[in-house]
Amino acid sequence: MIISVLFYSFVVSAAIQMMYYLSFSSFLFKDKKKERASKEMPISVVICAKNEAKNLQKFLPSILEQNYSNYEVVLINDASSDETADVMEAFKEKNANIKIISVENTEAFWGNKKYALTLGIKAAKNEHLLFTDADCKPVSKEWITAMTQNFSTKKTIVLGYGKYKKTKDFINIFVRFETLLTAIQYFSYAKLGSPYMGVGRNLAYAKTAFFTVNGFIKHIKIRSGDDDLFIQDAANKENTQICISENSFTESEAPNSLNEWFQQKRRHISTAHYYKKKHQFFLGLFFFSKVFLLISTAILFFFYPWEIILPIILTYYLVQYIVVGFSSKKLNEPQVIYFLPFLEICLILFQFSIFMTNLISKPNHWK
Repeated sequence: MIISVLFYSFVVSAAIQMMYYLSFSSFLFKDKKKERASKEMPISVVICAKNEAKNLQKFLPSILEQNYSNYEVVLINDASSDETADVMEAFKEKNANIKIISVENTEAFWGNKKYALTLGIKAAKNEHLLFTDADCKPVSKEWITAMTQNFSTKKTIVLGYGKYKKTKDFINIFVRFETLLTAIQYFSYAKLGSPYMGVGRNLAYAKTAFFTVNGFIKHIKIRSGDDDLFIQDAANKENTQICISENSFTESEAPNSLNEWFQQKRRHISTAHYYKKKHQFFLGLFFFSKVFLLISTAILFFFYPWEIILPIILTYYLVQYIVVGFSSKKLNEPQVIYFLPFLEICLILFQFSIFMTNLISKPNHWK
């Protein structure tokens, strides 16, 4: 009796997983009537930096060398204690399109990146804003063009892809796999009309979209979430567009250790329980149905005819390989597909560890 219930639950979880992956493929299909900006619009590139002197020296030139004629770069110095201010001033002396916003710590908003970003957004002279981080660089000189051409009369939010630089170690492959899977999900949700997050490493929106929801005011006391919680408030089916052209990608250096990435993901995941209930439900269903599928598969192989179990699990992996394979090719991450089953198990264990750790203690936030 118990084994029969387990088997039928296994079938249901496999079906749920396959439906998820089939829906994830939606972002790969082009819109037939996608409205694009017909000419260059004035853009403000916004970068918030806290103790990022070295990264600004390394990556800011790639922002300043963009093939785009009408843009400013708004550099926000968020109460840095290193040479960030000096580096910004040095760049400003040579580049007239740089604007520096200096933020001091206040008792009410100490260490809050959202406060610093709000000051930068208000100071930006242009309506359309493009965000990235101080430790990111565009993969091409057409980044601003590729991202901002997705703006239109209706589309005031553009979700981009922030990838990690490739190296040969396992941690790097693992980080890139998780980043890819996250992107597949938020791109597909947006494409299906229910955007739930974006990444601050590569995100664009109009000032009107920001001020319509009063900026970050609903979650200003929550240290994380300047990207995903803002999307929760401001994005909808009508005003959100995705951008997956290779020229639009940004690239960061991956964390050097598993512990460093663990702490980073703790901060990111800590905002999930502030998501809309429907997003919490569907994201949770995806995770727990996957966990149940893998556990039940291992059990049933010992207590149920393998000739029944094997075709179901192979069909699941076939669907997964096809969708993740095409997605990895589109987002220029083809290597991760070779280790898919192993990476999937590692990711489940990793995410479960983060969930349990966050229950015990709160993560550290903005540096």
